[in-house]
Amino acid sequence: MCEEPANSSVGWRDPGWIHDGVMKNLKKGVRYYYQVGSDAGGWSSTRSFVSRNEDSDETIAFLFGDMGTATPYSTFLRTQDESIATMKWILRDIEALGDKPAFISHIGDISYARGYSWLWDHFFTQIEPVASKVAYHVCIGNHEYNWPSQPWRPDWSVGSYGKDGGGECGVPYSLKFKMPGNSLEATGTRAPATRNLYYSFDMGAVHFVYMSTETNFLKGSNQYNFLKHDLESVNRNNTPFVVVQGHRPMYTTSNENRDAPLRERMLEHLEPLFVKNKVTLALWGHVHRYERFCPVNNFTCGSMGLEGEDWEAFPVHIVIGMAGQDWQPIWEPRPDHPNDPIFPQAKRSLYRGGEFGYTRLVATKEKLQLSYVGNHDGEVHDMVEILASGQVLSGGGDSAVDGAGARGEVEESEFSLLVKGASVLLLGAFIGYVLGFISRSRKEATPKNSWTPVKTDDV
Repeated sequence: MCEEPANSSVGWRDPGWIHDGVMKNLKKGVRYYYQVGSDAGGWSSTRSFVSRNEDSDETIAFLFGDMGTATPYSTFLRTQDESIATMKWILRDIEALGDKPAFISHIGDISYARGYSWLWDHFFTQIEPVASKVAYHVCIGNHEYNWPSQPWRPDWSVGSYGKDGGGECGVPYSLKFKMPGNSLEATGTRAPATRNLYYSFDMGAVHFVYMSTETNFLKGSNQYNFLKHDLESVNRNNTPFVVVQGHRPMYTTSNENRDAPLRERMLEHLEPLFVKNKVTLALWGHVHRYERFCPVNNFTCGSMGLEGEDWEAFPVHIVIGMAGQDWQPIWEPRPDHPNDPIFPQAKRSLYRGGEFGYTRLVATKEKLQLSYVGNHDGEVHDMVEILASGQVLSGGGDSAVDGAGARGEVEESEFSLLVKGASVLLLGAFIGYVLGFISRSRKEATPKNSWTPVKTDDV
């Protein structure tokens, strides 16, 4: 790796071996059972997963950013207890799916190890109940990569790119995950090239694109050329929806001034590409909150055509960095009251939430639905629906809410009702069992001759 603490002896623990097992010739949408290990070293318990089915008319994914790990002991790095709740609720949703395929999308700031290898170990133990059942897709964030010696560090980015990677320079990220394609950039050091930077794939009705906000994305770069060619090549008959994901947001009302020059370049170089190619959703992390914007182009909301007026299919930007990192930035204050703890909401921002959680994507060839699920209750707090035509239907966040993240009134999807129904049945059975047990215990504990006869008029 590049520099301290990642390659120093402070807190060092040998990360051991990384094993890759490749399964070939899988049938589409079939449940497979597997074990990991060897006769000499022992075997894991039997796990199973449902293979991807690109031909399916339905797409299911669970998406979030900025999730580390909780440890059972104190370290000199803060760990993230909320990450446990995120995994718990996603596991509930996956188990409710039965034999429907799904996948995870973790868009940057993964484990927050920042050079201390044991945190990577804890992170993978934490996600194993989920990652052993569904594919776990990632893209790179500042806490996997950033360090002063990284090759692409333009003058305008000095405030954005710092020492967030702890000297890892993308090495654990590159070796512990294996994403589609072969995108890579040299680290400029002895460390191997950084991989898993940008790629795409189809899943049912959706074309998913992953990009790197940590490496060159300007016009003329390898990444820009990939994004341009990929977006222009999408077959919208097969995948009517296009979802682009990256770590640092193009739009946010968070008071995050350090990334302003970076956002300016994203708006200049990438937004025209997204608008021209009618990207459906642009999902971002980095800001540790949830925020959904209107269909937007150049800070201007497009009409959604809900009252019969003309509309245009602009991308809907959503920040989903609320999966576990507990440092929460404030929303942007009013210019004339920089210290006032009232953070007014821009018109383009339709919903802002302060609760930890994740998003759930369910799409068919006709409609895509994205729901924001909160960790405190496992319920849907916000939702947006987008038709295959590109028209955006307002979900639960029509009216602006303040920075406290008030709940919107949302319609429940069939998936939510399925989960809720199963939960109610289980709860009812459990309560019935408990009441029956208490009733039987009381009856058995009552002496047989303890009844006192009473007259009818005394009752």
